Amino acid sequence: MLLAAGRGERMRPLTDSTPKPLLPVRGKALMQWHLEALSRAGVGRVVVNTAWLGLQISMQFKDHFSLQPTSSGPEQLSNRSELSILYSHEGEDFGGALETAGGVARALPLLCPPTGAGADVFWVLASDVYVPDFVFSAAAVARFVASDKLAHLWLVPNPAHHLCGDFGLEETGGIAQALNLPAPDPRPRYTFSSIGLYRRALFEPPWCPIACGNPLGVKAPLGPLLRAAMDNGLVSAELYAGAWTDVGTPERLQALNLNLPSTQP
Repeated sequence: MLLAAGRGERMRPLTDSTPKPLLPVRGKALMQWHLEALSRAGVGRVVVNTAWLGLQISMQFKDHFSLQPTSSGPEQLSNRSELSILYSHEGEDFGGALETAGGVARALPLLCPPTGAGADVFWVLASDVYVPDFVFSAAAVARFVASDKLAHLWLVPNPAHHLCGDFGLEETGGIAQALNLPAPDPRPRYTFSSIGLYRRALFEPPWCPIACGNPLGVKAPLGPLLRAAMDNGLVSAELYAGAWTDVGTPERLQALNLNLPSTQP
């Protein structure tokens, strides 16, 4: 699932007329970087939630996405797949975005087919982060499916605009656990990259009170669900050291397009 429903307030005035996932980063719509990586990984279906200017997103990408040949030659075909794109139009259905947990609960019927191995497991990531080298590994999915965890998160070193971080990380019996650290705890915290693997159970009772499909359009953030699961030892994590940018301001977008390191808030 690609999260693409936000208003992008900090990116204004650019997002007054263009949804943030469609802003150009190094020659491509920001969201296209993710679609290409998912296609290379052999993923066959992606759900995109929309709200602010969401029609622009569905008009640009329509109901499928295919990798295009590059100027240096055709893409490697070993893992290539055509992505089927489904949309969860929160703006049309409820007048605005439902936040992450509310949006995932709304999309559960699209995300989880009724049968098939691993049918209750899916990726979720924000479409407004730039992470060009991340690999949506089938091996990572297999490890997660074989575990007892409700979520597996990729954390990154804290950027300048978020030095306090989000979650701790601790090796326990060969498995790295994500930690919900209390405020006075001195252990280091890392920033959540927005990329994670999830079981649908995290978005169902007792962890999430929202009915499957979120028919009432309940708005709910993801953080409280993750922290509750962490307190029960049910969230694993790993540190990602590759290039990663939260494209949250015009300054960070400009730095990316000028190939400069982002030092702006």
